[in-house]
Amino acid sequence: MSLVDDQIRRIDGQLDRLQFPDVAEDPTKLSRLTHLQSLVKSLSTATSRVPVHSRQRIVSVLQEAHLSSECTTCRVLEEGEHLQAEQGGFEVAEYEHELEWVLVGKATIQTYGILLDAVLNATVPLADDIRYWDEVLGSYRWSAVYSVQTSPLRLWTWCGNIFQDVKNKTGGALLSDGWSRLYGLVGEVVRERSIAEIQKRVVSPLARSRNEARRKQSALKETRHLSANALGMLLGEGISNESNYDGVLSSSIETSSMQDHQTRWKNVISHNIALMEAVLLHLTNPELTVDKFDKVVYTAIDQDPYGENGGGLEGQAVFFRPTELAARLETILQPRINDYLLHTEQMLRSYGRPPRLVRYWLPISIALVSSSTCFRVLINRKAAILTWIREFGATVIDFWSNWVVEPTKKIIGTIRHDEASEVSIMSKRSLEGDRASLERMVVDFAVDNPDGPTLGESQIAEMRVKVKEGDLTPVLKAYEKDLQKPLVGAVRGNLIRALLIQIQKTKVDVEVAMGGIDSLLKSQELVFGFVGLTPGVLVCLGIFRWMNGIFGNRRGLQQGRKQGQMLRGLRNIDRILTSSTPMQDCGELYYKDHGLLLCEVQALRHRASLVLPKNAFGDFKEDLADLVDVRTGVKRQRRVVKRLRWAYSKWL
Repeated sequence: MSLVDDQIRRIDGQLDRLQFPDVAEDPTKLSRLTHLQSLVKSLSTATSRVPVHSRQRIVSVLQEAHLSSECTTCRVLEEGEHLQAEQGGFEVAEYEHELEWVLVGKATIQTYGILLDAVLNATVPLADDIRYWDEVLGSYRWSAVYSVQTSPLRLWTWCGNIFQDVKNKTGGALLSDGWSRLYGLVGEVVRERSIAEIQKRVVSPLARSRNEARRKQSALKETRHLSANALGMLLGEGISNESNYDGVLSSSIETSSMQDHQTRWKNVISHNIALMEAVLLHLTNPELTVDKFDKVVYTAIDQDPYGENGGGLEGQAVFFRPTELAARLETILQPRINDYLLHTEQMLRSYGRPPRLVRYWLPISIALVSSSTCFRVLINRKAAILTWIREFGATVIDFWSNWVVEPTKKIIGTIRHDEASEVSIMSKRSLEGDRASLERMVVDFAVDNPDGPTLGESQIAEMRVKVKEGDLTPVLKAYEKDLQKPLVGAVRGNLIRALLIQIQKTKVDVEVAMGGIDSLLKSQELVFGFVGLTPGVLVCLGIFRWMNGIFGNRRGLQQGRKQGQMLRGLRNIDRILTSSTPMQDCGELYYKDHGLLLCEVQALRHRASLVLPKNAFGDFKEDLADLVDVRTGVKRQRRVVKRLRWAYSKWL
């Protein structure tokens, strides 16, 4: 929603408050009255999501109304008579006449909004083109770039002039005297033009490009000031300004006479139609300057019968036929606005920044020339490129599966005490079996080689307990005895058997130590799971931060650019208010400054909608409404600019 939409909603809301007395029922006119009421509602902003309808829609509604030039009420009013109320109410003919006027008023408000939108949308982009020429003229480097960009256009223009001169010399028959004669004429024309343009050769091509840029910039500035002046006049003299005063568009029958009620708002409507047509008619005049625009438009309005006594009670708008006003509205909506849009488009095409094709023809040409070589390289290395892509994809998938997914599954299994995910370096039953085997070996050795009487059951049980604690005294005693005579002990004794038992003892000790390590690992299973997951997480996090840095910086740059544009818009608004000279009688801005202010405010509002949050943007729109209200005076408008700076400094 733009500033124009807010204005149209406010004006249309005031027109909806018009009040009419009760009308006597007439079944023959019921369908006609119902049809007019439905058309009025179709143009009302209260029943539509779109404040400003399209031009085709408004013209269609006016044509569907079938406004007749043979209106009884209009004829009576023209003859100076007054309709009398019957039984305290309007006559049906007069009520129909008033409905037709309301319909024309609704169409006028919609046309007013369309015109404001058209002028505003055509004026705001001119600032970007003017800023482009500022950059071109700001440095010789950009001037040289512009000279290179437009060199094909200058060459084409020069060739076209040569062709036209040759065509004029031959009378249109270029090849009547043969190719040799044509080549001679071309050389002659080139020499003549070289002599005629010898003064241009004194100036360097760079200086000529800068002069051209300066000329186009001046033309755009003049167009922008003229459109801004027209915009300010539409706001200052049009229905928007009239609706700011109570009782102009909406009057109550109980508090006003019938004649005043019929005249007051109709004068505003007719005057606004004359104003819109006069502004559109002179906006397309290329010879008209800003200084003369106001005077020319005022003269045209004074000479227009629809513009006399706009808004006053002495006006004769009440005697105008609604069909005449509808015809003028259709003229404004179709040819006038079309001519203005075409004129604006031609101005941008002639004096705006060059098209993209002109600005980027050199890199595009380089890309086209080198495209064949690049394509050939890609074709020759097609297999290698496809292999590289496949391997890269497989590497990414394997990395994700082996270093992220699998460690994560193991951690989840550890948390859930899944036996398949437990960390272990030895089997569960290995130590128990080896220890039982050692007990049997020691007991059997002690029974076979008793150191004294035969061992009883109690002694064997005691020996089993000692073996579990690591005591191998019977085996060690036999081992020490056989070591005194190792050869005899090896052949006839128990030396080898004692050595094998000690080897089994060593194996059991090793398994006991491994069991301790295994218990330690099991107590830290979750830690080792996270250690295994850490490399994959770190790599993924690094890639994510790298990609976020690339795209995040881009978003940050875009956000910073929008904030910079908002700050520049506030600077332009402050510059307009500071450099302007207000009117001496009321302290308001002149029309040109008012129009420039509205253009900057509209651009600032659009940029703020992309930066500010929803709640802050609602407050921002209220402050902008205070800013564009010229009735408060320039001093208060400057205070509003200061409020905008400190209230929204967080987003600037």
